[in-house]
Amino acid sequence: MAAWFSVQSEVTIEPFNHVTLSYGFRYPTSVMTTYKNSGVDIREGDRASMIAYTHAASTFASRKGMIGEPVFEKDGYAGFLDMGAYFLVQSDDSTGSKIDLAFDVGIFDTLGYDLTAMVADDAVCTGAEPIAISNTIDVPHIDSKIIDRLMGGLAKACTEQKIAVPAGEIAEVPGAVTRGVWSATVIGIVAKDRVLKPETIKPGDVILALRDNVARSNGFSLIRAVLSKAHGKEWFKKEWKDGKTWGAIMLTPSVIYSAAILELIGRHGKPVQVPVKGLAHITGGGIPSKLKRVLKKSGCGAELTDLWPPHEAMTDLIKLGSVPTEEAYRTWNMGNGMLVILEEKHAQKALELLTKNGIQAKQAGMVTKESSIRIRAFDESEVVITA
Repeated sequence: MAAWFSVQSEVTIEPFNHVTLSYGFRYPTSVMTTYKNSGVDIREGDRASMIAYTHAASTFASRKGMIGEPVFEKDGYAGFLDMGAYFLVQSDDSTGSKIDLAFDVGIFDTLGYDLTAMVADDAVCTGAEPIAISNTIDVPHIDSKIIDRLMGGLAKACTEQKIAVPAGEIAEVPGAVTRGVWSATVIGIVAKDRVLKPETIKPGDVILALRDNVARSNGFSLIRAVLSKAHGKEWFKKEWKDGKTWGAIMLTPSVIYSAAILELIGRHGKPVQVPVKGLAHITGGGIPSKLKRVLKKSGCGAELTDLWPPHEAMTDLIKLGSVPTEEAYRTWNMGNGMLVILEEKHAQKALELLTKNGIQAKQAGMVTKESSIRIRAFDESEVVITA
């Protein structure tokens, strides 16, 4: 099978294989402390994802033997198109319901970082260099001042990452959306011999954790549910700490790792500085979902004993909503936006390059022979993921 048809509730269904298109279904959730009580129909979403894949895969034969023929590769972060000496890589995502909070608070210039992070950091996980991002903004009514702030933030984020924005669309669709929806597609390029090979991961390999800010664009339904129950409908106006509101702290932009990772694995046509085996972009489903996907090909597991702690606002949120620790790690990245897997002998150089490029990174654990993932949580408890 081939697809990157993710079912995007706050717990992400494992994707199928690589394809050239991406279909996501975002569940409207009303969870309080766990997803079991949320009314989210994961099984139906899984079926919908398979249906979407079946229809998309039916198009593959139309390009057989032609430039851009789709590549079948299991459990990828993006779709591959065969362009001869290299692959063209495509991935899609959105800011999710984080944009609703932006409308509530009136802060729009940081969301471009979230949008760029969601797609560029997926693409780089294949070994590809993200080169262009197109985007679509759906709004009930066009406000040029809001568009200016959204696109200004996107332009700033993409310029920092050396990514162009060659195309986009603004759609005024009253009735179809109530606030706004912002989605993007990234195009990347990778030489065929530079595609990352997670199947080469072995026990004893090192796992580096790259620090993130508060929350990426995942888990906002749970964030909103906890805070609205505690503080009411306008929870985003309530003070979190030191004069900063809950709304402002939760809109802290995502850290984008793409450019820094490319300093390790090399941009297109540039030499590899550090031979990375696998990358896990920790978004929906958290470390259990995303690291498990990368380790699946090798049959290995992991022991993570020294992860970055989650931001203080997230620990406050967890206490406020009595969110179980395992649920938190299955929903948010808990302060760890990207995991890098490589041989121990290359770890120090990788850490130096990442630090030089503005990323906080440290050795967080090791790859293990056992297939389970063991996490020493922020509260010193142990989270064990076996499936």
